[in-house]
Amino acid sequence: MRRANRLTRDEETSYWLSYSDMMAGLLLCFVLIISLTVLRSKVMYDEKQNELAGKEQELIIQSQELENERLTIEEQGAKLNAQELKLSEQEGELLAQQRKLEEQSRLLKELEELMGEQQAKLDNIIGIRSELIEALKKEFEHSSLSIAVDENTGAITMDSSILFEYNRSVLKSGGRDFLGEFMPRYLKILLSPKYRNYISEIVIEGHTDTDGSYLSNLELSQQRAYSVADYCTSPGSDFLTDREKEELEKVLSTVGRSYSEPILRPDGSVDATASRRVEILFRLRDEEMIREMMEILNETSNDR
Repeated sequence: MRRANRLTRDEETSYWLSYSDMMAGLLLCFVLIISLTVLRSKVMYDEKQNELAGKEQELIIQSQELENERLTIEEQGAKLNAQELKLSEQEGELLAQQRKLEEQSRLLKELEELMGEQQAKLDNIIGIRSELIEALKKEFEHSSLSIAVDENTGAITMDSSILFEYNRSVLKSGGRDFLGEFMPRYLKILLSPKYRNYISEIVIEGHTDTDGSYLSNLELSQQRAYSVADYCTSPGSDFLTDREKEELEKVLSTVGRSYSEPILRPDGSVDATASRRVEILFRLRDEEMIREMMEILNETSNDR
């Protein structure tokens, strides 16, 4: 009986031992499974962490790239604004230049119109001068008077030896006779109704040779020119009428040139006899203005 009980207890003990072993084995399996699961989870977590770290790095790189792009865009925007500002300035300059060009075009048109008017006056003056020169040449062509008419200017040159003694400014009797014959014929043309309104000035010029100082010759040339003018307009002269004298005084002037314009021989030396002379010349209205304008235009053309 005792043996049977012992066997029963042994069997029960074996059973529980087997059961506990089985439970231990199961527990170990669970532990292994859990460990594997944890390990797998850890591996997956690490992979996720690494993946997240990679994503974060990519995001950082992308963020840097975006920042660089933003800076580039801002820089390009600044350049664009600068270019727009420069373009605006250039447009302003272009507009100013266009206005200046329009103003210059307007001035050029006005100048062309003025030049046309002045050219018409110049043509008229040239025509009148040519007519006067031809009339003077015809008047004195067969004259016994020792005079020469300049074909370009109409100036008439008189030998001073006819009018004055050497180095003197008082008219000789022969000089008075010469002027008494010359001046009425000269003024008959210049102060005629056909030409009187075109004459602005009749000038008597005295010239000397190069002997002596400039100032002494200047005084002599002035005195000689004055002596001629004085004799022609004096009340005692009867070769001109009072009306002719009055008309002459309105346009008459005198000037001394000293030896500033000597007559030269072909070899370049001074011809003293020819240099001692008195010239009488005329100027036409508007002639000086047109001459100055032509000089200015010539200077402008030369500057170009």
